[in-house]
Amino acid sequence: MAENQPLQDTPGIRFPPPLYFLLGLLAGYALHWLFPVRLSRPDHHLIIYTLGISWILLGVLLAGWALFTFNQAGTSPNPHRPSTVLALQGPYTITRNPIYLGMAMLCIGISLLANMLWPLLSVPLVVLAIDRLVICKEERYLEAKFGDSYRQYRSRVRRWI
Repeated sequence: MAENQPLQDTPGIRFPPPLYFLLGLLAGYALHWLFPVRLSRPDHHLIIYTLGISWILLGVLLAGWALFTFNQAGTSPNPHRPSTVLALQGPYTITRNPIYLGMAMLCIGISLLANMLWPLLSVPLVVLAIDRLVICKEERYLEAKFGDSYRQYRSRVRRWI
């Protein structure tokens, strides 16, 4: 019976990408609980809190702008749904992955705000996992679906920044 089912029109992402970021933060918090390492001294909290809030706001704004751009283009950002068009405007003129970049910025901000080293160090690992386990599949899917249009876009705009 599985042979008669049509192929799904999705990149085949099984694990929701935001959960990678959440698991990275949770692993960082667990490590902090076992081996606490602070980023700053108590007398520098204002600086680190300001930086944390700034990263959070920038991440939320970037991801929100990207979601708005998807909505304007008439397609879904959900990797479990088919892409109907390429989103090429707004933040997609700067980076091919503004939502993932925004989530990484959000995690950096949360780590700074919590004044914890381990969650901060989890961010590059999560970005690497997203890059290899999610973005590569999404890019293969988009290239197969949109062909030359996607290849031209990919040649103009960097994957991250």
